[in-house]
Amino acid sequence: MRIAIFPGSFDPFTVGHADIVNRSLSLFDKVVIGIGKNSLKQSIFPVENRLQHIRKVFKDEPRVAVEIYTGLTVDFAREQNAQFILRGIRCVADFEYERNMAEANKQLAGVETIILYTRPEYAHISSTLVRDLYQHGQDITPYLA
Repeated sequence: MRIAIFPGSFDPFTVGHADIVNRSLSLFDKVVIGIGKNSLKQSIFPVENRLQHIRKVFKDEPRVAVEIYTGLTVDFAREQNAQFILRGIRCVADFEYERNMAEANKQLAGVETIILYTRPEYAHISSTLVRDLYQHGQDITPYLA
């Protein structure tokens, strides 16, 4: 069984994130969305709310699971018996970061990273942008999955 984890803070989970997961289902038998819990990072939306929201988004897709994890992503991959880490990239800066992480994860655990490019219509959407809009009282529903 080909299992991939899709790790991130998903604060919040955007239409771009959902698109990456949906497109990846043609590549993997199961995708586990891993919501990384980092006590040092200030979140806007509580992690339990994110968990419930993402589970609701994929309630009709049995090949998608959603879990909260702490610690290293490669350890979470091992716990899930995942052979792959799924990542989406929007721009060149994302690529540089993801390439370095992919090499480290491969050396640490032998886990391959699979990168899907964000569709052009979602390339401008980031969780950071959505959080900023939210904090300034703007409607963020068009950006949420």
